[in-house]
Amino acid sequence: MDYSKTAAGVLRGVGGEENVQSLVHCATRLRFVLKDESKADATAIKATPGVITTAQAGGQYQVVIGNDVPEVYAAIAKLSAGAGRATGDDVGGTPAAAPRGNLFNRFISMISAIFTPLLWALAGTGLLKAFLAAAVTFGWIDPATSTYVVLNSLSDAFINFLPLALAVTAAAYFGAQQFTSLAVAGALVYPAIVALNGAPDLTFFGVPFTMVSYVSSVIPVIIAVWLQSHMERFLYAKLPSAVRRFVTPMVVVLVLVPAIFLIIGPISNLISGGLASGINWVFEYVPWLGGAIMGGLWQVFVIFGLHWGFIPLFALEYENTGLILMLAPVFAAVLAQAAAVAGVWVRTRNKNLRSLAAPATLSGFLAGVTEPAIYGINLPLKRPFAFGIIGGVIGGALISAGGVAASAFALASGLSLPALFGTGSTFMLVLGLAAAILIPFLLTVVLGFREPDQTAAQGERSGDVQVFSPLEGSVIPLSDVPDRVFAEGQLGEGVAIRPRKGALYAPFDATVAAAFPTGHAVGLRHADGAEVLIHIGIDTVRLGGQHFDLKVTNGQEVKAGELLVEFDIAAITAAGYDLATPVLVTNADLYPTVASAASGPVGVGEPLFLAVAGERASTA
Repeated sequence: MDYSKTAAGVLRGVGGEENVQSLVHCATRLRFVLKDESKADATAIKATPGVITTAQAGGQYQVVIGNDVPEVYAAIAKLSAGAGRATGDDVGGTPAAAPRGNLFNRFISMISAIFTPLLWALAGTGLLKAFLAAAVTFGWIDPATSTYVVLNSLSDAFINFLPLALAVTAAAYFGAQQFTSLAVAGALVYPAIVALNGAPDLTFFGVPFTMVSYVSSVIPVIIAVWLQSHMERFLYAKLPSAVRRFVTPMVVVLVLVPAIFLIIGPISNLISGGLASGINWVFEYVPWLGGAIMGGLWQVFVIFGLHWGFIPLFALEYENTGLILMLAPVFAAVLAQAAAVAGVWVRTRNKNLRSLAAPATLSGFLAGVTEPAIYGINLPLKRPFAFGIIGGVIGGALISAGGVAASAFALASGLSLPALFGTGSTFMLVLGLAAAILIPFLLTVVLGFREPDQTAAQGERSGDVQVFSPLEGSVIPLSDVPDRVFAEGQLGEGVAIRPRKGALYAPFDATVAAAFPTGHAVGLRHADGAEVLIHIGIDTVRLGGQHFDLKVTNGQEVKAGELLVEFDIAAITAAGYDLATPVLVTNADLYPTVASAASGPVGVGEPLFLAVAGERASTA
């Protein structure tokens, strides 16, 4: 993947940097909060190389990338100069923009932003703890040795001191001073405070209180940092500049930490204990039902971004019991979708589908990242996704019926399976995993699915493609276009035309792959596989369709010279927009170069450039 090209395409597709209120990423998705979601062009985003699909959930506009999302996120950061993200590096920092909508949407967005930066460290140390637990179970290591003590400490430390990590990410989200947040969280896990847990007759200036454990806790520190952010803004505005930088953190720590011990901690402990008890009740008395629900619906939760709401529940359950019953059936859900896409890999005769299914299968089984499988294959084919849900329901029910729980916080995947061994029935665990894998795999292979049209798939081509001029005007190099993304060829190679007449025509016989509702751009696919984007003017998407008259629709077959768009040159120019029109070949993996490009005046239907197929380019 060309990360800079993908980043540029996504940023343009969501309406540009000016439309981005905030941006974070999770394991597979870019999660935007946009100022105006109507400006986002889902068709253009999906057509960007490296993008799997888009989704709107939890008050966020989500762009699914897959395993390479951190690299694309970093590339967007370079292009967007921050894209509205909050840092919380100083007192009174800017909080992350909350999504519009109800409290549930805001809660999901908050949890996503706070837990996302911690996810890989939690998963990595959790995986190490799972392997260590398996080693003890199978007698490979003696827990009485110093070797075990070292390995256990380095695998357990992060989850043990989780409040410290949450303090940092919560401070960034709420716009609080991060080091003050660390001071608050540090007090919660200070050794002398931990030693007071359960001690009788505790008082603070004569006020009695009960000390609860804050090791691995979640709720108290998040509430504390939220309160801290408001206290800091108030104090920073009221205190004299000469003292506010050191008096503010002193007051915050002095007020908040006792408040946690006296009020917030006991209440949150009561709430978390109640939730954990409720979860345990379901998995104790009707465990198969809890497992079937989690195993069957987990991937549906993932699609809508609702799975983030379960992360605090996992943490609360682990904090209270040292095990996570809810997490065990999630393994069935993940492996079932991976098995379904493996069935597609085995059965399909479509080489493009097979080339997608192979890495999606490995990603699902090994890393537990199923978005490439779900969005790229299982959901579009429908049946494999349904077969995966069936496998998840049966496998999850069997696993939970056997009393299996995760002994560590780990991402559900084949590599982290040791987290499930040593709890509950090993026989039921193996039976559940086998059902989760074999049922969707066999259903997909035996019952099959509707194969996509091979000839219409991207990558099926016979050679070079001649692109004719879609406009009457003057040809200019891309480097002269007053837009960096186009000028640097980040969206593809080609030329630009300054039009003399407001009519855009098809440059070859094609299928309309993307007819943008605003009429400012059209994407076309040649029968040989070349994909060409024609973008009328720079930033003209902001006109919202004004002065453009789109004549075609998505999926329509057009002939060379057929009218695609009419536009008002005078009105668009008067509105302050440059009408330089890039004509680009966007699938550079198949057509990496253009040749014989025209220059100077050009008429409609005259040769513009030759899109050179990869094989020809490599021998030129």
